[in-house]
Amino acid sequence: DVQLQASGGGLVQPGGSLRLSCVGSGLTFDDYAIGWFRQAPGKEREGVGCISKSGSITYYADSVEDRFTISRDNAKNTVYLQMENLSPEDTAVYYCAANPFFEVSLSLSDGSSWASASWGQGTLVTVSS
Repeated sequence: DVQLQASGGGLVQPGGSLRLSCVGSGLTFDDYAIGWFRQAPGKEREGVGCISKSGSITYYADSVEDRFTISRDNAKNTVYLQMENLSPEDTAVYYCAANPFFEVSLSLSDGSSWASASWGQGTLVTVSS
């Protein structure tokens, strides 16, 4: 079975930085695009960004562009989400997902490839002073 484990969350002050990791097992890691998503309290899950199978292409939501960076190390079955200049609005549970199809989209609508991707448990990021 495909398993994904996100980690690295915690409490950080506004303006601070944090790096999340997503480790995959039970899959040929470089056969999958990886996406990061988040869900804030009382809100729907939304896309943060995604990275292609080789890592050569990344795509970000407008809300995090220029602040967040996704990278991957396929030798370690790991994808990273580097978050800079965090604000309270970034407070959420962050999830990673593995998708055998890469597309420049973070849609979670019914029928979208991310909606049927393999999801891991999330890690909580709290941005507060």
